[in-house]
Amino acid sequence: MAECKHPRVRIVSRDEDSEFVECLECGEVFESSEFRDMTIEETKLKNES
Repeated sequence: MAECKHPRVRIVSRDEDSEFVECLECGEVFESSEFRDMTIEETKLKNES
């Protein structure tokens, strides 16, 4: 099974220090800062190619 790139997410929880999002494609829940890190990493890999 191919790894989900989380193309669509929604906010499911928010507090003072963090925000959690859920991928609408695969259902994975993670902190939004992790999502930004994934996007940055993916952009770096594309630019190196």
